[in-house]
Amino acid sequence: MNKLDSILSFNQSFVENKHYEQYVVGKFPQKKIVILTCMDTRLIELLHSAMDLKNGDAKIIKNAGAVISHPFGSIMRSILVAIYELGAEEVYVIGHYGCGMTGLSSPSVLEKAKDRGINMDHIDSLKYAGIDIDSFLTGFEDVTDSVKHSTDLILHHPLLPPDVSVHGLVISPETGKLDVVSRDMKRVVK
Repeated sequence: MNKLDSILSFNQSFVENKHYEQYVVGKFPQKKIVILTCMDTRLIELLHSAMDLKNGDAKIIKNAGAVISHPFGSIMRSILVAIYELGAEEVYVIGHYGCGMTGLSSPSVLEKAKDRGINMDHIDSLKYAGIDIDSFLTGFEDVTDSVKHSTDLILHHPLLPPDVSVHGLVISPETGKLDVVSRDMKRVVK
């Protein structure tokens, strides 16, 4: 049995036995917050517990490194939707120590892609199309600096309302301890 068959078998029982009922909440975040955090598996339950979050309290956006790579990409769009359509009043960017994006380099990723059968001629052609594959596949050196960069992109976004607070934190994936990088930042409108 592959993983999908196992998941679907469990899901059938989950639905038939109405185990979903304990998770029923509304679509609006009860604590009126949106969190951008890393996809690291260690944070799935730890982050919620460390922040006293229950199901339905926050909108959670996850991606590698809690990084906003483009001010008009899907991460920023999700943050803006959480604010304008779902009532979020605060934004939290939460990186973590020991992140896999720390020190990530394009040559390392591309070598692994090549080993998995990706034709490097196709990758080389991206450069002619104006795609900077090296930047796309490069991580960061310091998680605190990365959190500052992402909070800065949010704070300077022209669609961020000036009354929304932006916070930057770093969590320990071992203990759940939160270290504040920045707090209560607001966009200055001129």
